[in-house]
Amino acid sequence: MLDHATRTAIADELVEAVATRTPVPLLTQRYPEMEVADSYAVQNIWKQRGEEAGRVVAGHKIGLTSKAMQYATGITEPDYGVIFKDMIRESGCVLNHADYTKPRVEMELAFLLKEDIEGPDATIFDVLRATEYVVPALEILDARVEMAGRTIVDTIADNAAMGLMVVGGSPVKPDAIDLRWVGGILSNNQEIEETGVAAGVLGHPANGVHWLANRLSEHGDKLRAGEIILAGSFTRPMWVQPGSTVSADYGQLGVVTCQFI
Repeated sequence: MLDHATRTAIADELVEAVATRTPVPLLTQRYPEMEVADSYAVQNIWKQRGEEAGRVVAGHKIGLTSKAMQYATGITEPDYGVIFKDMIRESGCVLNHADYTKPRVEMELAFLLKEDIEGPDATIFDVLRATEYVVPALEILDARVEMAGRTIVDTIADNAAMGLMVVGGSPVKPDAIDLRWVGGILSNNQEIEETGVAAGVLGHPANGVHWLANRLSEHGDKLRAGEIILAGSFTRPMWVQPGSTVSADYGQLGVVTCQFI
């Protein structure tokens, strides 16, 4: 375990990495005694720095919930990070590739909550009752810690690699369709790169949300009404470059797009 001063120094280093677009060396190589609890503590200090700078928390992201993502990263357990309001964009947005470090794109479903969800015993039924809408989304992954050799300890400290999210398509009530069967086709410049189905996220995308509520309860926290929760990717991350036009087709739920310049 790390002491508070070391955790704070790492968090401030990651704040600087955002500003300079220069990833820091692997944390686990520099601090071999670092544990998952340290990583979440670093993430929380990083979040506090954002709030001190005027950023507003809008929700949470859940990562590494599907086998596709676990195989892609070599990490076998879910994680989570914070979403600030300024991380949310609308479909059709234009993004500056240089603002991100090795950006990649994933297909996900996002849950907009109308009620709180509190663990430690939250279930899928609590999630479905508490959800106002489910909406198609893209997650843009970023990297403030170098990528080669990353472990879950590095990733969690790096706010679970959250860059921003793009929402669009057609919001739907959670009981209007079978969310397990929401499928997706992810394309880069009209070339299909990835496909998937939302059941790849722990069997049902709502399962990740109650997993998160139960994890947050361990720290005296909960999911709150009005928050948006990215439930986890059901495709592998797709690399993008300047000039990439990304299109994610969710069938009956519509299309989400963004462009990198």
